[in-house]
Amino acid sequence: FERGPVFRHLLLVDEVNRTTPKTQSALLEVMQEHAVSVGGERLALPLPFFVMATQNPLEMEGTYPLPEAQLDRFMFKVNVRYPTPEQLVTILGRTTGADVPTVEIAADSGAILGMRDLVLQMPAPTQVSEYVARLVVATQPESGSHSDLVMRYVRYGSSPRGAQAIMLGAKAWAMLEGRFNVSFDDVRAVAPAACGTVCC
Repeated sequence: FERGPVFRHLLLVDEVNRTTPKTQSALLEVMQEHAVSVGGERLALPLPFFVMATQNPLEMEGTYPLPEAQLDRFMFKVNVRYPTPEQLVTILGRTTGADVPTVEIAADSGAILGMRDLVLQMPAPTQVSEYVARLVVATQPESGSHSDLVMRYVRYGSSPRGAQAIMLGAKAWAMLEGRFNVSFDDVRAVAPAACGTVCC
């Protein structure tokens, strides 16, 4: 058995919506299970395991939209805008010159897993959990707790995975801000990216 590209700590997937539905399904299963099954044998992926993916606008030719039930396997969706002229100058300097940047280790796998465990221990008040639950339910057109904007612009609301993404993101955000528990502001800071994976 030849271990393929998914056996990495960080997997970068370019133009995920140009891959076939079968490939997408296999990738998203790996993201959920953190393992690959081959011939009845289960091979665990190294931890930590992260997937970062890019996708093209769905109106472009040759794209296969990710199924709605699988979109929330991704924790955040970030819309990348066109670079400014200043950013383009920086890009050109880094990509068309002879200098090759040196890369240094910022954290090993043990440190990253330790940070993950620390985030999980961050306390979240009941009121914040209830706020996250109300927010997620409000994105669901069939919930009865939605606004007219949700009915008009949202086809599929967020899910329990979306609520988990908001809460984990809010915990990490609070920690980065130097606080010892999660606040409503932390939820508001990460909710658009977390809900953006499924609300469309």
